[in-house]
Amino acid sequence: MSVESDPAQSTVRPSWAKVVDQTRCIGCHACTTACKSENEVPLSVTRTYVKYVDTGAFPQARRSFQVTRCNQCESPPCVAACPTSAMFKRPDGIVDFDKSICIGCKACIAACPYDAIFINPEDHSAEKCNFCAHRLDIGLEPACVVVCPTEALLVGDMNDPSSEVARMINRDPVSVRRPEKETKPKLYYKGADQVTLDPLAAQRPEGGLFMWSEQGEVDHGVPSGHPGPWNSSAAAVLSYDIPHRAPWDFRVSLYTWTKSIAAGAYLAPLLLLATGALGPASPLWTWAAPILAGVFLALTGAILIWDLEHPARFHLIFRRPQWRSWLVRGGFIIGGYSAVLAAHFAVALTGASPPLWLGWTGGGLAVLTAIYTAFLFGQAKARDMWQNPLLPVHFLVQAVLAGAGAVVLAAVAMDGLGGALNGAVSGADTAAGASAGSAGASTGSAGVATAALQLFAVASGAHLLMIAGEVFMPPPTAHARLAEREMTHGRFRGWFRVGVLGALLGVAAPWLAAGVPWLGLAAVAAGLIALLAYEHAYVQAGQSVPIA
Repeated sequence: MSVESDPAQSTVRPSWAKVVDQTRCIGCHACTTACKSENEVPLSVTRTYVKYVDTGAFPQARRSFQVTRCNQCESPPCVAACPTSAMFKRPDGIVDFDKSICIGCKACIAACPYDAIFINPEDHSAEKCNFCAHRLDIGLEPACVVVCPTEALLVGDMNDPSSEVARMINRDPVSVRRPEKETKPKLYYKGADQVTLDPLAAQRPEGGLFMWSEQGEVDHGVPSGHPGPWNSSAAAVLSYDIPHRAPWDFRVSLYTWTKSIAAGAYLAPLLLLATGALGPASPLWTWAAPILAGVFLALTGAILIWDLEHPARFHLIFRRPQWRSWLVRGGFIIGGYSAVLAAHFAVALTGASPPLWLGWTGGGLAVLTAIYTAFLFGQAKARDMWQNPLLPVHFLVQAVLAGAGAVVLAAVAMDGLGGALNGAVSGADTAAGASAGSAGASTGSAGVATAALQLFAVASGAHLLMIAGEVFMPPPTAHARLAEREMTHGRFRGWFRVGVLGALLGVAAPWLAAGVPWLGLAAVAAGLIALLAYEHAYVQAGQSVPIA
């Protein structure tokens, strides 16, 4: 079949849309197999599939279907998140992709609220439904439309009032998935059931037993159902679905931690310098700050490249940047921060103290390095738990915590445990409310370690307060609530509890060091490790709730 157009509308640029008439769908999966054949989609992944949900109890039961695929959004978050424009929107409204410039960062997958994008296991590039654009370009209908035996799938030009799609959209009651995400989907459902449109409306079958399939543990998988009570009063259960995978694994958790240390290792000494606790000629400022920050920044970059499906293409972030992407913005921020660290180190090699303007420039870039990931997570519209306006502040607090801990450990390494922490008693007294003069007057290792220990304790306390706010404030959506529940009581509760316990030890570190110096050092080390545990719980739990 071919796509017909009205000659009167030929001067108007088309805007392709699709209607799925669920009152006609018989769940035959012909669209899935036709799509695989037409587009050479390998096994284990699909551009389109049909979800089954059974509602009621025998003998009063019924089955609902939902054809699930890319929604061809008018405001596609995957396009905004893609750092190289590998995901792009054509003039006719189709959201298409260019595999030759995909770096495999999976930002588009995290951004898509419909779980429509996947990594092709054969070429390791992002892929999804594109309305069979190669067929539309020559006047043919998409393969799924041609093969559907009940004509449940229709594609047409929304700008052509004579097209059946335009008539149905303008005349019949139709629905879209997740309209609250404000993506303006152009995949419309006629006669769809809420238990299929809402990914939280149906419970997961016990044991992962579906029709014709058994889904056990999927590698880095997101359950096809969800980890908590389903969001419907109906007796609805998934009877057929496909495995879903979270896009970002432990490497993203690790990257947020190394980046916190990289930013904080420069920011914390700068704060101590500003308060007079650290002298401008101190080796902790001239040498330790740029070296520690530079080493962990290099680790951060290595982890980011390691996480790419096409690591050899990472240079495309800089060679063909798409500036709305926070991966691109973050890459240039890290590049600028690296340049300042290199300049700081070069000045130190001459035996001089780095100029104050260089330090404050580095401090500003350290702040941006600490917080840009919050905006990257904010671009992941699919994940409600990450849509937190206080997340940039929390990442900054974590950077100060990590940096203060790094300064304490550096002071111990440079001056020995006893010498570095023998001022911790006065630090504990200061934290308890005594005069800060004894801690701030000294610019030696003991005074610096004491001041850094206090900063570590204060940052740990602020970190705990931010966690408490996230946990005890009512989440804005059911999706966010289930993700939080998975973090605090579900699969990631062990990591979360380690994170909270370590933060508590961090608050107590000055008092522990006042009694036994090595206990204070152990509390700092435990606090840094616990920060990594919390990061892992937060990043992975945010991806634990299904969105399709």
